Amino acid sequence: MEEITGFLKLALITATPIALGAYAGILSERAGVVNIAIEGMMLTGALVAQLTAMYLYAPLQAAGIPAAEIASLCLGVIAGILAGALLGGLHSITSIRFKADQIISGTVINLLAWGMTGWIYQRWMTATAPTAPGTFPRIPIPGLRQIPVLGDLLFNHQPIVYTMLLLTGVIHYVLFYTPWGLHVRSVGEHPRAADTVGINVERVRYISTIVGGAIAGLAGVWLTLEQVGSFTLRMSAGRGFIALAAMIFGRWTPLGAFGTSLLFGLGTALQIRAASLASASAGLAMIPTQLYQAIPYLLTIIVLAGFGGKATPPAASGQPYEK
Repeated sequence: MEEITGFLKLALITATPIALGAYAGILSERAGVVNIAIEGMMLTGALVAQLTAMYLYAPLQAAGIPAAEIASLCLGVIAGILAGALLGGLHSITSIRFKADQIISGTVINLLAWGMTGWIYQRWMTATAPTAPGTFPRIPIPGLRQIPVLGDLLFNHQPIVYTMLLLTGVIHYVLFYTPWGLHVRSVGEHPRAADTVGINVERVRYISTIVGGAIAGLAGVWLTLEQVGSFTLRMSAGRGFIALAAMIFGRWTPLGAFGTSLLFGLGTALQIRAASLASASAGLAMIPTQLYQAIPYLLTIIVLAGFGGKATPPAASGQPYEK
C-alpha cells in the first residue's frame, strides 16, 4: 500500500506544473486569447525565480535576516510570478492592442524566452554564481497529515503543490460562480454581446491573460525552487505544451484540467519509476532510456489524437475583437 501511495504522491507532485500551466491557458482562452506561450512563461519564471533566490540569499544572510534561506526562496517566488505576468502582459498587448496573430505572438514569446534564458544563464548562472538556497521544505499539515493513506498523499507537500490544489478550487469557483467569471466566459464566447451590456472586453482579456501568465510563471518556479534547486537550459522540457493538451482534454475547465494533469503526472511518475527499475535490472537496462523519457509526450500525442478533435474551445478564442 505504501508503494502505491508513494507512486500516486509522485504523480500529484509531477502534475503540479502541468496543472498550473493548464490553468494559465484556461484563464486566457476563456477570455478569448489563445496562449501557446505558456512554455516560455514557465521557463522564464523558473530562471528569474532561481536567479533572484541565488543573488539575494547571501545578502539576506549577511544582514542577519532570520530564515534567510526561506526568505530568499519566497522572494524568488514573487519574482518568478512577476516574470510570467510580464510576458502575459506582452502577449496581451500584441494580441489585444495590436491584434497580432495570437499563435505567432505566443511562438515569438517562446523563442524570446528560450534565447533570453540561455543568455542570462551563461552570463550570471555559471560556476561563479552565488550559492543557491536550495528548495522549499515539505510542510506537513498538522492533524490532516495523520489521516491514513490520504494524509501523506495530500497533506505532506511543498508550498506550490498546496497552491496548485487551492487554485483548482478557486479558479473553478471564480469562473463559474462569480460575476467576474461570467464576464470572462461571455467575452470568450460572444464579445460583441458582452460589449453591448457594458462589459469592457479588452480589460477582461488583459487581466485574464496577465493573471494566466503569472500562474504560468509560478509553474516555472516549481521547477527550480521545489523540484531541482537549480536552473538548467530548457528545463521546462515541453511541460507548457503538455499543459495545453491537459487544458483541451479537460474541456477548458479547472477540474477537468486537473484530472488530465494527474494523468500526465502518472505518466511522468511511471517514467521515473521505470528508469529507477531499469538501473537495478539487467533486463530492463537493455531498454533505451529515451523510451522511458518519451512516456509523457506519447501520452500527449494519444490524448490530442484521440480527443483533441472532439473538444470545442470558446467560440471567440483566438479572434481579435473589433468594435
